[in-house]
Amino acid sequence: MSRKTLSLVVAVLLLLSVSSFGNAADVIKLKFANYFPPTHMNSVMMGKYAEELNKKLAGKVEITQYTGGTLLGAPKIAAGVESGVADIGLSNCSYTRGRFPVMEIMELPVGFPSAWIATHVANDFYYKFKPKDFDQYHVLMLSTSPINVIQTIKKPVKTLEDLKGLKLRGTGRLGDIVKALGGTPIPIETPDLYDSLKRSVIEGALLPLETLKGFKTGEIIKYVTASWKIGSAYCFFVIMNKDKWNSLPPDVQKTITDFSNEFIERWAVEWNNIDIEGKDFFQKEGGQIINLPDAESARWVKASQPVVEDFRKDLISKGHKSADVDSWLAYIHERIEYWKGQEKAKKVPTSYQY
Repeated sequence: MSRKTLSLVVAVLLLLSVSSFGNAADVIKLKFANYFPPTHMNSVMMGKYAEELNKKLAGKVEITQYTGGTLLGAPKIAAGVESGVADIGLSNCSYTRGRFPVMEIMELPVGFPSAWIATHVANDFYYKFKPKDFDQYHVLMLSTSPINVIQTIKKPVKTLEDLKGLKLRGTGRLGDIVKALGGTPIPIETPDLYDSLKRSVIEGALLPLETLKGFKTGEIIKYVTASWKIGSAYCFFVIMNKDKWNSLPPDVQKTITDFSNEFIERWAVEWNNIDIEGKDFFQKEGGQIINLPDAESARWVKASQPVVEDFRKDLISKGHKSADVDSWLAYIHERIEYWKGQEKAKKVPTSYQY
């Protein structure tokens, strides 16, 4: 090879190297904080979300998920995303009570029968009323847990009287429900749930069936009371740092928005699926599900109503109009009935018959 040819080859290789370095430097890298264990459905689903988005964005953006609280724990995710510790975060409103006061409406005992229904209601509500709760973020997706029901280690709960004094895991307004029903709410993060039950720090929980498998608590819990008629749900969010979002090119924003909107349905279906899996796991472990008679359910509904009234008073004290809060509650009930019909029409599998 002549000296002239060698020089040309070296020049081309240097040019390619510089170009490659420049392209790598142009990739926008985003850190996604998630407190769920790596094997939990939410980590698996968010892994698919990130992977598929990375492909759709064709090298422009690279989203990396940090599961198991390795980047931020559940109560710190909202603040961590706002400050830029993480670019994207998954958590739920109950871990930071008062930070997202309007969306805490999803935690009220309004009778959600399934996660699929509650997820669609949450998104309908958010996009209709656009509460200022999330103004400091860019909202990518909202979803909800399956329906929270009473779970106990030793004592079967068949009546309100059986709940008196029981120490049950409950965070946010779910803790208020536990208290209204006669129990003692103990705020514990779900990653600490198994150990807290095993050491009898708590005697049970107000949580979805899915946790019985997702966090292995079905190995310890012996009784579940199917109290879905006071069904409340944890409202989950996937939020993004607003400055980071505003810095993204418009075509990248559109791709992320379009895909996020599509992904909500997949996520909602998986919530229902893992709730059924949790139920199956629990029953295979020998657990007993207690169904409440209609008359007893009506007592629970009545007993839990002060939680709704406290929400009303709390929001009014924060400057919201009484008529607005009443319209939100009415809208929630109307959308529950609508999505019940849709769930049945679409034959989406669910844990409870309603």
